[in-house]
Amino acid sequence: MPSNRFYALTLLFLLAVLGYLSYQIFRTFLSPIAWAIVLSIVFYPVFSFLLRWVKWKPLASLITLIIIIVLLLGPFSYFSYLLSQEIRSLIDASTSGQFDPVGSVLHNPKIRAIINKVLLMFNVSQAELEKTLVENLSHFGKNLLGGLTGGIGNVAGAITDFIFMILSTFFFLEGGSEFVEGINKYIPFSKKQRDRLLKQTRDIIVSTIYGGVTVAIVQATFGGIAFSILGVPSPVLWGLAMFIASFIPLVGTFVVWGPAAVYLFFKGALLNSIILVFIGVVAISSVDNILRPLIIRGKMQMPTLAIFFSILGGIKVFGFIGFIMGPLVLALFISVAQMLRYIDEDETEAAG
Repeated sequence: MPSNRFYALTLLFLLAVLGYLSYQIFRTFLSPIAWAIVLSIVFYPVFSFLLRWVKWKPLASLITLIIIIVLLLGPFSYFSYLLSQEIRSLIDASTSGQFDPVGSVLHNPKIRAIINKVLLMFNVSQAELEKTLVENLSHFGKNLLGGLTGGIGNVAGAITDFIFMILSTFFFLEGGSEFVEGINKYIPFSKKQRDRLLKQTRDIIVSTIYGGVTVAIVQATFGGIAFSILGVPSPVLWGLAMFIASFIPLVGTFVVWGPAAVYLFFKGALLNSIILVFIGVVAISSVDNILRPLIIRGKMQMPTLAIFFSILGGIKVFGFIGFIMGPLVLALFISVAQMLRYIDEDETEAAG
């Protein structure tokens, strides 16, 4: 008995030391590996479909990888370029006074009368309020632009990470099922419990990533196109804001297109304001009610509020990839936690 305990403690010690050293080795590549895992999960259905036709995993993985590069690299690069250009132009216009949406709304006679009454209660002048709002908007834009330019500034590092991400994605797709089966053997559950864990995790991933992210992309695309056509400044920037807002419980994308419609109204574009409200209610907001149920039908779901905070926390912990990694980690946690309620049931069945 003591020898077995010594053997187990020695094994655990070696496992901890080697695990720490392995973490130090892979720490530099955690971000591209994380992206590769996410891409493998998202595009695994495509890989499975291709595998039924080509019958060879490396070729199916290679074709899937080409599809990923075509779908993501070009549009994402173009989107990043447009977004950085819009933010830079917005900052320059705000600094020079050419673009002042806050001032145009505050100087509306009706709005101005209401604001003056409120400001008198707090002993604040309209000039101070306007200056504070403009400075905060400009500061936000500069920080966002700095993050974008800082993220793409290290070209060599970005190219290296991209290469590692592509290679990792290829091998995750090719050997994904064997990898999952290998991990499955080390999970200290019965086969029934392991199958249940995998199913719950798969359901939550589908409902969170496929459901939430797909709906957010569609809503942001509709919103950006509508903003561009109706004359709202910086449509790409506000499309990004709509993508984030789609995860906010209850209000959702209304927090973006609602103020935009108000801005158009006080700017004098009454027809465009009405059209934007119509598009927001009929097209943008209804996407969530139509598309999401089709994607997550019969799947286990996470609460919207939990998804929202997991995205914010994920971005803070993991960086930009956190908008997917946050919900994914939470999905795994919920799946494991829900296994606890089945343990007694399984033990009762086994005893019976």
